[in-house]
Amino acid sequence: MNPEPGPDPVAVMQALIAIDSVNPDLVLGAAGERMIAAWCADWLTGHGFEVHRLERHPGRPTIVGLRRGTGGGRSLMLNGHLDTVGVGGYLGDPFAGERRDGRVFGRGSFDMKGGVAAILVAAARATSGGTSGVSALAGDVLVTLVADEEFGSLGTEEALARFRADAAIVAEPSELCLTLAHRGFAWFEVELTGLAAHGSQPERGVDAIAHAGLVLSALDGLRAEIEAAPAHPLLGHGTVRVSTITGGTDAATVAAVCTLTIERRTLPGQTPDAVEAELRGLLDRLAAGVPDFAYRLTRLVARAAFEADPAWAIVRTLSAQAERVLGHSQTVRGEPFWTDAGLIHEAGIPCLVVGVAGGGAHADTEWADEASVYRLTDMLAGTIADFCG
Repeated sequence: MNPEPGPDPVAVMQALIAIDSVNPDLVLGAAGERMIAAWCADWLTGHGFEVHRLERHPGRPTIVGLRRGTGGGRSLMLNGHLDTVGVGGYLGDPFAGERRDGRVFGRGSFDMKGGVAAILVAAARATSGGTSGVSALAGDVLVTLVADEEFGSLGTEEALARFRADAAIVAEPSELCLTLAHRGFAWFEVELTGLAAHGSQPERGVDAIAHAGLVLSALDGLRAEIEAAPAHPLLGHGTVRVSTITGGTDAATVAAVCTLTIERRTLPGQTPDAVEAELRGLLDRLAAGVPDFAYRLTRLVARAAFEADPAWAIVRTLSAQAERVLGHSQTVRGEPFWTDAGLIHEAGIPCLVVGVAGGGAHADTEWADEASVYRLTDMLAGTIADFCG
């Protein structure tokens, strides 16, 4: 099934799966994006794109392919990440790219080399027919293939510092649904400081672990408040949870320190500063009411939630192309997880998310539905032609 002329996006996906691109910030010593970035740069050059290699962080390249329009049209950015999570515990060969029963298997097939392949082929197909280095469209087409989405999003940040567009599409997996919103997140570390004492005389110490129990109870109250608030129509409620907790030195000593890592998943309009203030207020109330309660709060990472306006031109254009390809209006949904669409939206670029169907993201077997790769390619090519024409 590849009725359109030009490269086969499933074959491109298989070639991408065969390249180890595990993020080294997740797995020490992993391959990273160097090999896959070089492959994509060569592919884009061979299909008439002006190629820029961005590498502010050595060994973590991002590739930007640019096909300039004839002028006067709207520009469109297509964004996909090159890195994957690790392959420890993966069942079978994670780099085989095996096709079986309408599925393509391998690490990154679903998240998100199927989307990257669709971006590459769609961009080449939509911009063909022009002279060397210039497409047949009026507007520019930018392909941003970025490093490090699975950890710190260094690649998209670097691309946005150099390149702009009138709109963007992020091809994260979405079962071909149009994702118009996703949650944000913030990670915090809370260090509780007590006073060590012999376990036989705990009254002489200040038990940081006992204070951690008070924090857990207060977070239960915050969770109840979050769940009692009005739900977002696409995202439901935010969340708060403790993801790690460490404390104490041995069985016979009152714990002088206990450290908690707290994850807060947020909704559109809930800024990182606001949720940090919410958490600090909770801790300040404990400090005011509990003798010797002492804490230090540190924000580790925070990313704002994302929400698209259904009236944006890029949303209307992609919706029309999805209906053309699929034969029906496509489902609109929100995602609980975060994507680089959050950064693109913060940069002032209207965007949305659409990607392939499949399963097993970050799991021990991962696969993409090959029919969805073809359909996504068709949807993206039509959107590029319509939006940039």
